[in-house]
Amino acid sequence: MQANDPPRCLRFGVFEVDLRAGRLTKRGLRLRLQEQPFQVLAMLLEKPGELVTREELRSRLWPRTIVDFDHGLNKAINKIREALGDSAENARFVETVARRGYRFLADVQAIDTPSRQPEAAPDIAGDAGRSGAGHPGAAWKHLPHSLAWRLFGFGLALVLAAGLFWILYPWNYPSSKIRSLAVLPLENLSGDASQDYFAEGMTDELITHLGQISALRVISRASVMTYKNVRKPLAEIARELNVEAVVEGSVLRSGDRVRITAQLIELPADRHMWAQSYEGDLRDMLTLQNTVARAIAEQIRATLNRQEKAALEKSKAVNPEAYEAYLKGRYFWNKRTGDGLKKAVDYFSLAVEKDPNYAEAYSGLADSYALSGDWEYAILSPRDASPKAKAAATKALALDDSLGEAHTSLAFALDLYDWDWASADKEYQRAIALNPGYATAHHWYAWHLIVMGRSSEGIFELRRAESLDPLSLIISADLADALCIARLYDESVQQSGKALEMDPNFALAHYQLGQAFQQKHMYEEAIAELQRAIELSGGSAVFDSNLAYAYAVSGRQDQAMKIAKDLEARPSQGFAADANIALVYVGLGDNDQAMIWLNKAYQGRFNPSILLRPAFDPLRSDARFQDLLRRIGLPR
Repeated sequence: MQANDPPRCLRFGVFEVDLRAGRLTKRGLRLRLQEQPFQVLAMLLEKPGELVTREELRSRLWPRTIVDFDHGLNKAINKIREALGDSAENARFVETVARRGYRFLADVQAIDTPSRQPEAAPDIAGDAGRSGAGHPGAAWKHLPHSLAWRLFGFGLALVLAAGLFWILYPWNYPSSKIRSLAVLPLENLSGDASQDYFAEGMTDELITHLGQISALRVISRASVMTYKNVRKPLAEIARELNVEAVVEGSVLRSGDRVRITAQLIELPADRHMWAQSYEGDLRDMLTLQNTVARAIAEQIRATLNRQEKAALEKSKAVNPEAYEAYLKGRYFWNKRTGDGLKKAVDYFSLAVEKDPNYAEAYSGLADSYALSGDWEYAILSPRDASPKAKAAATKALALDDSLGEAHTSLAFALDLYDWDWASADKEYQRAIALNPGYATAHHWYAWHLIVMGRSSEGIFELRRAESLDPLSLIISADLADALCIARLYDESVQQSGKALEMDPNFALAHYQLGQAFQQKHMYEEAIAELQRAIELSGGSAVFDSNLAYAYAVSGRQDQAMKIAKDLEARPSQGFAADANIALVYVGLGDNDQAMIWLNKAYQGRFNPSILLRPAFDPLRSDARFQDLLRRIGLPR
């Protein structure tokens, strides 16, 4: 072996690893470890004591996997821990560094050759057996006659038992330790379509409860709701969502009494693992949902930590009128439209009026206010939305600090309106620790990381959000945007294509595709995509300004200037319009006008993520632009 060659064999504790042979042994006895877990272990052993990030592992071992990288990596780490007799709670070998990666803890020593593997069993004849010149019957001949027959009978019994085990054991059954599932929309059995909100609310709450289990990947609401009233084979749904099991069932409400029926089905084997009905009073719905979630966790053999056990055991009564208003609020919030957000605010406000101690309703109110001030909806100005969102989130956390959704809402408001980046980061991390299956937390945290200049980590979080909500159009389009910001234009184009495969009429995906085409100098294609986005959206200042930018950089300055003047003449649209107008002037090469409009946007507390886009590169060396970044608190 040359001095610079990597070692072939490594030893830690009683374990040895032969890297070339792909073999792991314990005291010389080989342990079974599949190829991918072995490769993960090998990467960890390369840098003992150092952090190996999830992104490093993904880049080397899962370079083409987007949707289910997390599931594959988590499964590989669990296999390694099983082989080493290790655990996440009391790690001796593999330590989890939350949301970042893993670290190998034990000392690792390079050795020349692996230890010789001992015989599977000792020689029963001892020295006498060895004196028989290797003849297989020599040891047998030296045994007393009665002992020989007893051993023969014992051996025969073992052979027969092994044969019977082989015949009877259900080899075709997959493991019952499920690591990914989808809760399909619970069916409304009331016969009244106006009660759909109630069945959807029950589905949403069950997803939220199960999403708190870190060992389980639970598909988010937006993706599963696409299967409402859709008759498809369960195996096909499981394949599309990339899950190992589904929960399906129904809800029947009669006055203040509710019955939930649920069943757990493992796929593709179509094995019914569990089915149960639960009935209770509307006042006890939170307890009932916890009971269902706990029963499912037991069936899939999910390992719960102390925090997760406490969350699923939490018992709490809620005012029935407040609970009904809360479900209606979530129903309209999930529509993600301007009108929907207005109705959501009304219903969440009614819920807290009926029950002032209802933390979840305050959390919903915070979510609604937080989104109402963002550029996509612009129902409220940032100055109005910010204090309302923060006040509602703070109240929710004062009542129940374990609500991941409330921590997410507070983080979003701190990011978007206060530019309090350090506090927002802490809130996002707390939210994800409390509810690792909440796709929105990963989605919004991704943008926080990207704005902080940590694009690769942000893209990782967006991929995590996408794995939890694989049919979400907004997450898919935002991933395309993030890839464009990272200057990965070809990947951005591909990602926009994925979003458009799900919905060819999704305006935001056409807009993201147009952005990527701009940077690839494919101006005609960019203009066509942006015009399509404007057509589908019914008009958007963001889309208009990007079309003007494409006109400007492709030599059509007159058309670009016409749109800029039109945007300036429109009634005040606040921070978003000012930043959009600045973008047009960057395309026209007028840096002075661009900075004037960016300073106006600064006064309005605009969303500074626009500054990360490659279109603003011509301003990056400008001292005024650098000063703007400093005032906002962004890396320069």
